[in-house]
Amino acid sequence: MVKKKASARRTRRAHNPAFKARVALAALREDRTMAELCEQFEVHPNQIADWKGRLLERAAEVFGSGAPPEPVNLGPLHAKIELENDFLESALTKAGLLSAKP
Repeated sequence: MVKKKASARRTRRAHNPAFKARVALAALREDRTMAELCEQFEVHPNQIADWKGRLLERAAEVFGSGAPPEPVNLGPLHAKIELENDFLESALTKAGLLSAKP
């Protein structure tokens, strides 16, 4: 009976975006060599270089989206404040803590 030799290839892994960002930022710091990063994160050097390149390409998107934010409609908020002010005024007037309007 002949035994098959186990494959040394690793199965394909899916990394989440947070992990990719952490690896890319570590590569940008350049305080460790690529070999040290590969050993620490157990990722191929080409993959680290790819994630680092993507991070550098898209870094500007973090600070500016291009589209201005939509204006906020303050009408309902002002109406609610006006209603609350009227209620408070009438309650204080009935309690004798606020004199009538001049």
